[in-house]
Amino acid sequence: MLLDSANRLGRTDVRKASTIKLHQESPFPGDLDSYDYSSDWFALRVTYGRQLKLQAKLKEQGIKTFIPMRAEFKIVDGKGKRVRTPAINNLIFVYSIREIIDECISREGENSMTRYMWDKFTRKPIIVPEKQMNDFIKVSSTEDEELIYLTDVSAKLRAGQKVRVTAGPFAGIEGTIVRIRKSRRVLVEIPGLLALATAYIPFEFLQAKDDAVNPAVTLKNQQPLNRLPYENR
Repeated sequence: MLLDSANRLGRTDVRKASTIKLHQESPFPGDLDSYDYSSDWFALRVTYGRQLKLQAKLKEQGIKTFIPMRAEFKIVDGKGKRVRTPAINNLIFVYSIREIIDECISREGENSMTRYMWDKFTRKPIIVPEKQMNDFIKVSSTEDEELIYLTDVSAKLRAGQKVRVTAGPFAGIEGTIVRIRKSRRVLVEIPGLLALATAYIPFEFLQAKDDAVNPAVTLKNQQPLNRLPYENR
C-alpha cells in the first residue's frame, strides 16, 4: 500500500513515496530523484460528471483532493431527502506534484476524460495559491444554501474593498466585499477559474486588510466605504 510505504520512509518522504508507487508501475523519464516533490493545488476538468469517481480513486493512492459540494433537497420515493452533489460540474482540485497527476492522466489512455484547467495567459495548468485554496475550501465546506458560485466575475465586483473576516463561520478568510442579491458578502476568487461569495456577513465581522496593524479596527469603526459593487440587485 502507498501509505505503508510512506510510513516506512518517514514523514519527510511521503510525497516521494507517492511517486515511487507510480514509478514502479510506469516509470517517469529520467532520474526519480531529479523531481521537485513540493505539492500544489491543480484544477482539473473531469468530463461526464466523473469527479467523484476520480476522487475515490485518488484517495486510495493517498492523494488529497477537494470537490466543492452543495446540499439539495430532492424528492426520493415520495419523500424529501437532503442530497449532496457537486456545486460545479466536472471540477476537481488535486493537491499533488505535476508528475504524479500527469501519470494518473496518462493511465487513462488516449480517451482520457481528465484534463488540466489551463491559464489563458501563461498557457500553463492553473495552480491555485495555498491561501486562496484554503479560504475557498473553508467557505465551500460550510455548504450554506446562501453561497453563490460565479464562473464569470465582473470588474465591478472586483472593485470592492479588500477585507478579512474576523469572526463567525468564515473567520480568517480574505476577499473582496460585495453586495449580491441585496446581501453583504465576501467574494473569494480563484482567478481565471471561478469565485465564491459567502452568505451574509455583518460589518462587525469585517476588517480592512490595510488595518492589519490594529486587529481591533473593523469596517464599522472606519470612514464610510465607497459604494459597494452590485450584481443581481
